[in-house]
Amino acid sequence: MQYHVPIMLKQCLDGLNINPNGIYVDLTFGGGGHSKAILDRLDKGKVYCFDQDKDAISNYKLLVKNDENAAQKSVFIESNFRYFKKYLRLHGITEVDGILADLGVSSHQFDEADRGFSYRFDADLDMRMNQSQPISAKTIVNTYDQRQLTKIFKEFGEIQNAWKLANTVVRERINKPIETTGDLTKVCFSLAKKGQDYKYFSQVFQALRIETNEEIEALKEMLLQTSEVMKPNGRLAIITFHSLEDRLVKNYIKQGLLEGEAEKDVFGNVSKPFDATTRKPTEPSEEELKTNSRARSAKLRVAERI
Repeated sequence: MQYHVPIMLKQCLDGLNINPNGIYVDLTFGGGGHSKAILDRLDKGKVYCFDQDKDAISNYKLLVKNDENAAQKSVFIESNFRYFKKYLRLHGITEVDGILADLGVSSHQFDEADRGFSYRFDADLDMRMNQSQPISAKTIVNTYDQRQLTKIFKEFGEIQNAWKLANTVVRERINKPIETTGDLTKVCFSLAKKGQDYKYFSQVFQALRIETNEEIEALKEMLLQTSEVMKPNGRLAIITFHSLEDRLVKNYIKQGLLEGEAEKDVFGNVSKPFDATTRKPTEPSEEELKTNSRARSAKLRVAERI
């Protein structure tokens, strides 16, 4: 089984407008598909690959073992991308030609039952990208109070009956800790609308995954660093999978801010670090969706450093 099919690969490469001698950053190495494709277009350039997942580290080792080009022209950094600027500086890199981030959970992580990312398998309620971190999804559902859980389910899962769900979770865990994905889906089942239970489970699991891995905070920190290391005319390419991510990326590209409205000068111009290369985000083709249905909610936004 392939670890993860790189989504909109050609569109990402075209968007990055690869300079064969440039420095590129893949913030989400995963199975290495995007990094490998960038490497194949390089001459004297280099790719700095980031990931905190142990399986991604194994994938990188396999790549460089079988590909001399990758071994010579890439560096793997085991870290959350929220720290990427610091680690690039440690490697003597202060400017780059392009940055790519695929914010989706890999197919492998969804299909690996014991990671606890999917309601399709009864497994330990884990969901940690970095399995050395202390807080898992199980910690959250069994220790957060009702107010905290309501906030998570509402903001990160966009669940309409978030308060009722949080109340049910708190009540159920008094009798028995919620320890597995199966335990959680049983708690959720009666709260889902008829015929929409799987959609509801997806929203609940998404909310917990985002909280477990601090995904939104990490994304905010990462976005603000991109303008600080990108060369003029360098390209930023980010694939998002839900509205929370896409809203942040869109706002940052459009206004140079993560939230709110940017101030304009007397001519009505907004001071911002990037310009979008297309008016609307790129979405997967019908042809791609036939072979990779998990790409359905993906949106690619590309921007050029001003």
